[in-house]
Amino acid sequence: MSGLLTGKRILVTGVLLESSIAFHTAKLAQEQGAEVVLTGFGRLSLVERIANRLPKPAPVIELDVQNQEQLDSLAARVREHVDGLDGVVHSIGFAPQDALGGNFLNTPWESVATAVQVSAYSLKSLTMACLPLMENGGSVVGMDFDAQIAWPQYDWMGVAKAALESTSRYLARDLGPQNVRVNLVSAGPIKSMAAKSIPGFEELAQVWETRAPLAWDLTDPEPAGRGVVALLSDWFPKTTGEIIHVDGGLHAIGA
Repeated sequence: MSGLLTGKRILVTGVLLESSIAFHTAKLAQEQGAEVVLTGFGRLSLVERIANRLPKPAPVIELDVQNQEQLDSLAARVREHVDGLDGVVHSIGFAPQDALGGNFLNTPWESVATAVQVSAYSLKSLTMACLPLMENGGSVVGMDFDAQIAWPQYDWMGVAKAALESTSRYLARDLGPQNVRVNLVSAGPIKSMAAKSIPGFEELAQVWETRAPLAWDLTDPEPAGRGVVALLSDWFPKTTGEIIHVDGGLHAIGA
């Protein structure tokens, strides 16, 4: 039986731990028939170890989205493993510690600039680096955290996510003529590596316990991964510039 992504070639960034949405996206993509290539930043040996826990082996390519040389060579390095791409998953985000945790009014521009470059501008950088590989079009999916409101402790990362949301819309506008769709999955909180770096994460996550219409499990990244795989598939052929919420419905509920 063919899967949702049979025959598709997918690049997944941000696989660091099994608890990550990116790992579950890569796993589900393979289970649905895709050929998956991973990128890693920094601790490549850790990414390779985690990659071995996927249903099938997946090559790991080094990518620092702040390194223009690595971005420029990405297409050639991906081509060593697959002959093109049908989908790209952007699961990259970072903010220095002084940009989080209630320090909003005192964060220096240098830290804000890093948060915005790594977490938002990189969606454009990564997409353009992969564009030569998407000759027949494709689907780009980024990982979001609802930026419509100000969250406790999230501070400049929230601003960066707002920039990510806007970046995805402009990319959707400019890449539509090449049949490249750009969408985001706005996921509820998951106890992942990214969450551990947010001071006061528990306080933020508590909101889901009381307000999400659908029961939300902080330890289960699979629902968000399923959302990503659906957007990578051909079942959303005319959807672009969209934010799909996989958050138990919390975004729709008032305080």
